[in-house]
Amino acid sequence: MDDLGIDRTLAACEERLQAGETPDLRTLGFWRAVAAVKRHPERVDRYATRIAAIDRRAFRRRVRLAFPVSLGVIALDLGLFGGLLLLGVAIAVDHPWRELLVLIAAGALDVTTHGLAHLAVGTFVGIDFTDWFVDLPKRPQPGFKIDYASYLRASPRHRAWMHAAGAIATKLTPFLIIPYALAIDTDTWAVLLLAALGVIQIVTDLLFSVKASDWKKFRREMRLARARG
Repeated sequence: MDDLGIDRTLAACEERLQAGETPDLRTLGFWRAVAAVKRHPERVDRYATRIAAIDRRAFRRRVRLAFPVSLGVIALDLGLFGGLLLLGVAIAVDHPWRELLVLIAAGALDVTTHGLAHLAVGTFVGIDFTDWFVDLPKRPQPGFKIDYASYLRASPRHRAWMHAAGAIATKLTPFLIIPYALAIDTDTWAVLLLAALGVIQIVTDLLFSVKASDWKKFRREMRLARARG
């Protein structure tokens, strides 16, 4: 897609938004225009702000449960520290409460570290975030909405690792808890459940995420990074 095609596509999206519609950006060719901008870094300064404005307006029309980023950070931090607290308490209680607390803590850490890892790595490489949201029923897991202008201005490699960060954190969490669970004499059945959780998440990523989620985006951005040399 050349510059004229990009301008026409973005104008069509802006026209629909201005009319009060909630446009299907994919059908309008918006994401093909974004891909064309990514392939030619010299286009980023020209189009990044405009693309970000369209993306954010469409997002706000489509997703109703959107909140400030700070609220998401507070909520996930509470879940994170709550999970760590439960692990600390588990050592002082009898079986089977010990095992239940360890498993509940693992679930809390598994959920919270995903979004926080995206946020931490993204912020480190210069990517901003505009909202914390839940896109029901499509995406029940809360997530942070990126600011597409800063996303486009980041290097493809940095974008790739921002996408990968959440998936890596989620997959590591159960395996990092297992040594602690063994150290506090957690029953074998609970340790095996932790291991199963980790394995299931890895298998799920291999079957689905590489086609439709974080790892798909990671591979897409790494291809761009390799193309740039």
